[in-house]
Amino acid sequence: MSSTTFGHRETALPLTNTSNGSGSHKKEKLSNMFRAYGKVNEADQARLLARRKTRRRIAIIGLSFIVLAAIVVAAVFGSRGSGGDSKNGGNGGVQPISSSIKAVCDVTLYKDTCYDSLAPMANSSQLQPEDIFKLSMKVAIAELSKASQYFSKNGIFKDVADKMSIAALENCGELLSLAIDHLNSSLSSSGEVSVIQAVDDLRTWLSSASTYQQTCIDAFEELKGDTKASVHDHLKYSSELTSNSLAIITWISKVASVLNLRRLMSSSPNHEEPEWFHVKDRKLLQSSDLLKKKADIIVAKDGSGKYKTISAALKAVPDKSKKRIVIYVKKGVYSENVSVEKKKWNVTMIGDGMESTVVSGSLNYVDGTPTFSTATFAVFGKGFVARDIGFVNTAGPQKHQAVALMSTADQSVFYRCRFEAFQDTLYAHSNRQFYRECNIIGTVDFIFGNSAVVFQNCNILPRQPLPNQQNTITAQGKVDPNQNTGIAIQNCTILPYGKLDTSLRTYLGRPWKNYSTTILMHSSLGSVIHPTGWLPWSGTTAPDTIFYSEYKNTGPGSSTKDRVKWKGLRSITDKEAKKFTVKEFLHGDKWISDTGVSYKSSL
Repeated sequence: MSSTTFGHRETALPLTNTSNGSGSHKKEKLSNMFRAYGKVNEADQARLLARRKTRRRIAIIGLSFIVLAAIVVAAVFGSRGSGGDSKNGGNGGVQPISSSIKAVCDVTLYKDTCYDSLAPMANSSQLQPEDIFKLSMKVAIAELSKASQYFSKNGIFKDVADKMSIAALENCGELLSLAIDHLNSSLSSSGEVSVIQAVDDLRTWLSSASTYQQTCIDAFEELKGDTKASVHDHLKYSSELTSNSLAIITWISKVASVLNLRRLMSSSPNHEEPEWFHVKDRKLLQSSDLLKKKADIIVAKDGSGKYKTISAALKAVPDKSKKRIVIYVKKGVYSENVSVEKKKWNVTMIGDGMESTVVSGSLNYVDGTPTFSTATFAVFGKGFVARDIGFVNTAGPQKHQAVALMSTADQSVFYRCRFEAFQDTLYAHSNRQFYRECNIIGTVDFIFGNSAVVFQNCNILPRQPLPNQQNTITAQGKVDPNQNTGIAIQNCTILPYGKLDTSLRTYLGRPWKNYSTTILMHSSLGSVIHPTGWLPWSGTTAPDTIFYSEYKNTGPGSSTKDRVKWKGLRSITDKEAKKFTVKEFLHGDKWISDTGVSYKSSL
């Protein structure tokens, strides 16, 4: 296993060479009992039965976690054997509270950090794994809140003078605020419902919290001075604690799957749909013309709408709206850098077509803006949907990193959109994302990030880069084996955008981080793809810990006989490929179907 840690993505790619009967009786008895007390309507009876079923589920879950806790403790005592522990006077001297925490911490990457941080907080000898997970969340939030003070105006800023470092530190402040939000959301969700019910959300938000911290560190990879080391040191402990919480919830998820608890809980009658979801709303969203007519807000450069800029329209969106707000942006080029802030929930933005309604900007790394902030259009608010819009960064190839769109919004959807730039076109930063029938145009690492993202029926179009550069389509940034992230490209087409030099090499991707995860399946790969397929980040190979795969692709660039011989480039079965489809990889598809966007849930 490679211990190499990859940092900031390079600004250029030089050309290199690579190689039951009792149940009915109970129902009858219950019915008789109702009749004895007078007439009861069917709805009331159904609700009562639902409550009884829910109580049974809760009882089963509680019992299962008791069993789970017993397994944990047994594992600890069993691993220490009959020889005992001289320091503690044998097994009899080991405190049960320490044993439970020790056993759970053994599933984490930073075992000592886990145990040392949790043992002092434990106040019961009857801790279940769910309790230990919540404790781990609390210590992670406390430490991250402490670390974030370092990035405040009263912290490191007073010792930094150069423009780029100040901009990167401002990014860190925003990123750590997002990380704290995600940790708090995870802790509150685990208090409102069973951890098992919320496990997919918890893993997603913890994966994102880890990504936010890593993005802050990455922003300093190419900067000089002592700031880089200082930033890394101040985030080391909080990153480890976040990773430990992620490892614990991943382990609980695996055990619950074995016990089929997740399937049992999924049929709970207590699930609430968002207020905006109704059958009529879904039909509305399926029709672009109706969607425009029923829009809550209209933006038009010619003054025919209420607002002339998208940014102004977004300010009118109520914070944390549970009702879907539709913004219609009429045709035109909107030269502005737009941010859908984190409190702007459930926004749908529709244009007049990916070539007609265009948002354009030119922020870039060379001119002094950190990659994370170069996006022409940045999305933070959850549940965002974009349809029929183009997002462009016009900085050009000589400006290197220049993002057209960056999304860190959970459950964001992009339908029939265009993303055009050169290096770093589309930053699918974190959380769950879905792209359908989009055009994505770029050169170096032009689909990158660490979200759980599926691209379906999209056109992926590499273009001519700078001289002596090579094209790489993907650069996936998974830094922790427990993150549920990766890039899945399904039923897409890869063809050149315009005329390319015959000597130009274009690769499917390169591993940005140690656990980089990317799969292409059922896609058409044009001859533009180099026979070796993939490019190392550095050196001549890739870490064994990556997960890359090509599954049942077609086209002249799909042949795998000359592909690189990496351990992490794997052949997979139908069952394994299915794990990267919408329903499984994005943890359910209801949030996509509710938008009215067409999609395919599986293979």
